[in-house]
Amino acid sequence: MDELKKKSAVEADKEIIFSKSIKAGKRIYYLDVKKNRKEEMFLAITESKKIISGEGDDSQVSFEKHKIFLYKEDFEKFMGGLAEAIRFITDEQGPAVLEQADGEAERKGVETPLADEGIKIDIDF
Repeated sequence: MDELKKKSAVEADKEIIFSKSIKAGKRIYYLDVKKNRKEEMFLAITESKKIISGEGDDSQVSFEKHKIFLYKEDFEKFMGGLAEAIRFITDEQGPAVLEQADGEAERKGVETPLADEGIKIDIDF
């Protein structure tokens, strides 16, 4: 039975049409465009978080994963809700500080807003 599940997961990964990964500290976000059996595209968002348990030679690394499947009929509502939530956080705690890959602030001491116009995602099918 486990072999059947593994085979299904491997076959499902073959259906990835487009993929983008976003590294953010201990987390990696994967944005995968996939096709279902009806050839309809959807967005699979996966958060993968590195978990280290134990210490020294006894430490073990594992990954905790969470997935969200977003279908095109829900894109507009999802983007609107996401923009509203981000705007709320920005209003309450100030704009985000963008960081470079090495962790140093892009502009030291200067906060940079995410975007003045809100979030825009352009996905063509």
